[in-house]
Amino acid sequence: MTTQIFVASSLHGTAVLAAALDAGCFEDSGRRILLLSDDTEIPEASVPVDALPGFERLRTRFDEVLSWNDSVFPLHPGSWNPRADDVPLWERHLRRAWGLGDDEVELALESPHTGPARAVAQIFTGGPVTVYTVDLTGYGPTPGKIPPLIGTRVRRVLHPDLLPGLKPLLLGEFDAVPHPLPTPALRAVHAELAEAAPSSEVPEGAALLLLPEAGTLPASEEAELRLRMIRGTAALGHTRLVLRPHPDDPAPVTPALRAEATRLGVELSVPDPGLPGAPVPAEVLYERLRPALVVGCSSTALLTAATHYGLPVARTGTGPLLEHLTPYENPARIPVTIVDALLPDLADPAAVSDRPPLTEASVADALDGLLPTVAFAMQPRVRPDLRPAAERYLSAHLNTRTWRYFKRRRLGSLALPGVVPARLAFVRRNATLRRLARRARSLKRAAGR
Repeated sequence: MTTQIFVASSLHGTAVLAAALDAGCFEDSGRRILLLSDDTEIPEASVPVDALPGFERLRTRFDEVLSWNDSVFPLHPGSWNPRADDVPLWERHLRRAWGLGDDEVELALESPHTGPARAVAQIFTGGPVTVYTVDLTGYGPTPGKIPPLIGTRVRRVLHPDLLPGLKPLLLGEFDAVPHPLPTPALRAVHAELAEAAPSSEVPEGAALLLLPEAGTLPASEEAELRLRMIRGTAALGHTRLVLRPHPDDPAPVTPALRAEATRLGVELSVPDPGLPGAPVPAEVLYERLRPALVVGCSSTALLTAATHYGLPVARTGTGPLLEHLTPYENPARIPVTIVDALLPDLADPAAVSDRPPLTEASVADALDGLLPTVAFAMQPRVRPDLRPAAERYLSAHLNTRTWRYFKRRRLGSLALPGVVPARLAFVRRNATLRRLARRARSLKRAAGR
C-alpha cells in the first residue's frame, strides 16, 4: 500500500496540488495526506492555511490534513533539519504518529531546498519525489546544492504553464522532467476559491494593482513606486483602481496614496479578505472582476493574468528592483528578470495597449538565451553545464538594455564575456592560476596588517 504525502505551505500551493490531483497527475493510492507547514518567522502570528476562505473546498481532495508544525514542535520548521543519526528515530516516530505502518511513502514537495520539504525528504528516504512550483522561481536554477540522496529521487517538476514553450530549470542538474499543469484544471480550482471568498465591494472591470512586498526597496523608493503605479495607471485612462496588497503587507493604503488618488480624480479600493492578515488571492480577483488592466512589479500573478486569463498587463519598478536585489543569487531575481524582459512598461502607453498575447515565439525570443545565462551567473556551481549557453548569449546580446540583468563584478568573477577579454578568459578557468591569485591576495592582506 502507498501513502502519498503532499507538503504545502500556502493556500496557493494547496490549490496547485488540488489542480494536479484533478488533472490526474498522481496515480491513485491508498491514502493521501496533506501536510501543512508554516515556516514564517513567527508561525503563531500568521493565519493558518486551513483557516483561509476556500481551504475547505480544497481539502476534499485529501483523506487527511496534518500539521508539520505540530509534529516537530517546539522546533521551528523553517530552520530545523534532522541530524543524520536521528533520521531512523524520526521516521519511526512519524510512522506511528501518522498511522503509516509499513506503507510505501511517495512525496510531493514545494521545493527540496526549503526547511520543511527538505526535512520530510530526509526522514522518508525510500520513495520517489515529485517537486511542484507555485511561482516563476521554478524557471530559475535550484537555489543551492541539493543532497544527492534527495535530488536523485526527484522524478519530475510540476509547474503552472506560465511561459508557453519554456521549460523550468529547477532541478535540471538531476534531469528532473518538467511537467506543465493543465491550465483548465488550475482555473477550475481558482473558480472554486472565488466562489468561497467573501463578497467585497470592489468594482468590476477596474484596474488591479499588485503591490510589491514591503521592504523590497528602500522606503523612499518603495513609496515612490506605489505612487508611480497609480499615476501610470491613471494616465492610461483608468479611474477605478483596486489595490491588492502583498500577503506580508496588510495595510497598503497610506495617506500619501489617498492624496495622490484624490489629486488625479481616481477611486481606490481594497478587497475585503474576510480574515485580517490574509489578502484575497489575485486569481480570485481575476475570476470575479475581470480587470481591465493588471499592473505589478515582479509578481507571478502578472504572468498568470496574461497567460491563463488573457488580461492586459503592465510592469513598473523592475529596473530599481534588479539593481537592489542582493545577493545576486537571490531567487527573486528570476521573476523580476522574466517580468522585465517580457511584459510592457506602464510608462509606455502604446506598448501596453498594443501588446499581443504571449506565444511560444515571443517567450522564446525574450527569454531563451537570457534565463540560462542569468541562471548560470546565479548558481555556477549548481549548473556548470549552462556556461556555454551563457558565453554565447553574452558574446552576442550584451548591450545597454541587457546589462541591467547582470553585475559587472559577477561576470568578471566568472570570466564571462563583457568584462574579461576573450584572450584572457582562460585565466579564471585555470585552477592553478586561481590558487596563486588567492595566495597573493592573502599575502597582501597579511602585509597590510
